[in-house]
Amino acid sequence: MSAGPTAMVPGGLFAALRPLDPASPASAAWRALGAGACVPNPFYEADYALPAARAFGDGVRLLVVADRPPEEPGARWLALWPFRSSRTRWGVPLPVLVGWTHGFCPLGVPLLDGTEPARALQALCDAPRALGLSPRLLLLNAPADGPFAELLAARTNRRDAAYWAHARGALDLAGLKPAGRAGYLDHVSGKGRRKLRLGRERLEAGGAVAFETVADPAALAAALDDYVALETAGWKGRAGTALGQRPAEAAFMRGMVAGFGAQGRIRIVRLRRNGRTLAAAILPRSGTEAFVLKVSYDEAEAAGAPGVRLVHRLTEAALRDGAIDRIDSCAAPDYRLAEMFWTGRRAIAHRLVEASPDRFFPLAAALEHARERYAGWQMRRRVR
Repeated sequence: MSAGPTAMVPGGLFAALRPLDPASPASAAWRALGAGACVPNPFYEADYALPAARAFGDGVRLLVVADRPPEEPGARWLALWPFRSSRTRWGVPLPVLVGWTHGFCPLGVPLLDGTEPARALQALCDAPRALGLSPRLLLLNAPADGPFAELLAARTNRRDAAYWAHARGALDLAGLKPAGRAGYLDHVSGKGRRKLRLGRERLEAGGAVAFETVADPAALAAALDDYVALETAGWKGRAGTALGQRPAEAAFMRGMVAGFGAQGRIRIVRLRRNGRTLAAAILPRSGTEAFVLKVSYDEAEAAGAPGVRLVHRLTEAALRDGAIDRIDSCAAPDYRLAEMFWTGRRAIAHRLVEASPDRFFPLAAALEHARERYAGWQMRRRVR
């Protein structure tokens, strides 16, 4: 990783500004931070972020906190946040650092050391001032509850504000006893069960349907190619937005799947019949959490609802797998495919954070609220 500005911050830690450079070798310290993060976020880990750089990383830099200059042997990284600098978000000369998200990055929580998360967050907030950057941080799609939200709330004499608050479906099994896992799907209504049975019968009219989990690194590349072909044959292919039509995005996906696959941290699940894929999903993992990155299905089999059947079978498999505590749907709110089976909800919001004392923070917060209201008005107007 190329050198860049480095500065001391209170607490004897080092803050550094680094490029998101896919030509640089991924840092072992970055990997270690991701593996032990307070809140898992695979999308900010080295083996995800570096392959994504060419497709989505224009202008992105890394804010890193470590116990010594980050490139030094033995350096321990305590925090990492990818961001872009913006001067025009509100149409006034009030700069802000905007967290990096994109179509394949639905979670914007920084990586914070799991053993000292409060110290890591404080140093991350001290870093912009030490490096001569804006004191305003806008974290997109950050958790609105749980450990990260509690860390933000515990800061004294610093403000933050939330925008675009919503909740997305999640399979949350943490602390659920075996009996609770066994009965988890009992909430599905009788009407829902009848639809599942009818869909299964329609799909199986052409032969037995198998649920497969592909995790073997040697098999993942072929399974990804199969997924790309399935997606390209559907509505995304007709719209020109499928992976098969976007070489840079396909290259990112192949690089990420290879990197995560070598660590046993990604699954491609699919429904297959007579060697043909009816539905498939790609799920990277971080610790005991999995994330639904992509889902696609064969539109010729729509009468059998293969996407619904896939999520049902995925849920059954997760309930049997004691290694998974949560699956984040990474979906928009009210996404029925996940919420039909998953009773959990993950609260998400954009968070504007006052990193260091900022007399313009109230103005920035008011402008962001105005931006939120205007965008909401535009959306309602389009619906009409």
